[in-house]
Amino acid sequence: MDLQRRRTVSFGRTARAANVGAVRVATWNVNSVKQRVPRLLPWLDERQPDVVCLQETKLSDDAFTEMLGADLDERGYEAAVYGEPRWNGVAILSRVGLSEVERGLPGAPGFPDPEARAIAATCGGIRVHSVYVPNGREPDSDHYRYKLAWLAALEQAVRADPDAVIVSGDMNIAPTDSDVFDPAAYVGQTHVTGPERAALASLQSAGLRDVVRERWPDQRVFTYWDYRAGMFHQDLGMRIDLVLATDSVAGRVRAAWVDRQARKGTGPSDHAPVIVDLDEAPDGDIGPVVPPPSAAGGRKGSFKLPQSR
Repeated sequence: MDLQRRRTVSFGRTARAANVGAVRVATWNVNSVKQRVPRLLPWLDERQPDVVCLQETKLSDDAFTEMLGADLDERGYEAAVYGEPRWNGVAILSRVGLSEVERGLPGAPGFPDPEARAIAATCGGIRVHSVYVPNGREPDSDHYRYKLAWLAALEQAVRADPDAVIVSGDMNIAPTDSDVFDPAAYVGQTHVTGPERAALASLQSAGLRDVVRERWPDQRVFTYWDYRAGMFHQDLGMRIDLVLATDSVAGRVRAAWVDRQARKGTGPSDHAPVIVDLDEAPDGDIGPVVPPPSAAGGRKGSFKLPQSR
């Protein structure tokens, strides 16, 4: 069983009590904490999130603490981490309390061994999950079947949770065709297949709402752009980083947006953070993408994914 309870690397000032008021929640696949430290810490200072779900930390727990412990402590964050030295890795940072930490998922499969892909904690009265769903690699491959089985384990864990829940992270699934720049470009690829989308829909049937898409039902919104072929600058992306919330949390949303600014410049992750404001929106009801892209890519059907060339 891939589950470790209450084993957390925690540091930070005394957190505020549970059931606090306005909270800013963010999720970000940083694609290596070590590589992203020069951007992560200034981003925390600028955006001031209260709860942060990180994915692809790519650090052991001890290395994470050594690298970021003092800096997070100065900023008032506690941290729960579940990492590996080279791959995967998830974390939750919180300055509104952090308790009941669980690393991994009950009954989750491994590949072949358990991987550091899920961590949960209670923050400000909300049960928060930071997840890094397996990629799947190729449809009908062993890794693809592992992905579907892993998602089933995640659903079971969520169904056992209390009423106030957030599941956020890199889902490695675009929920619908409107969440990719061109559905034709992804034919034969993972992230868009029927079984993957059905597994995500089944997870959402546990009472989870896609708060960004609810806020912006018709807009072009992406969170991931391949490093190659100038895809970011052409806005040829996918929306695969999601914040899913139960009714009691989703009803508190005042803003939900993609921080595209964090994907710009030197040394970015290939993912942008997703930010959700509960009860109050310090920057107003902005979005869906901040700042918006200057122009979208070419006509549909004209672009092949780099891995398909």
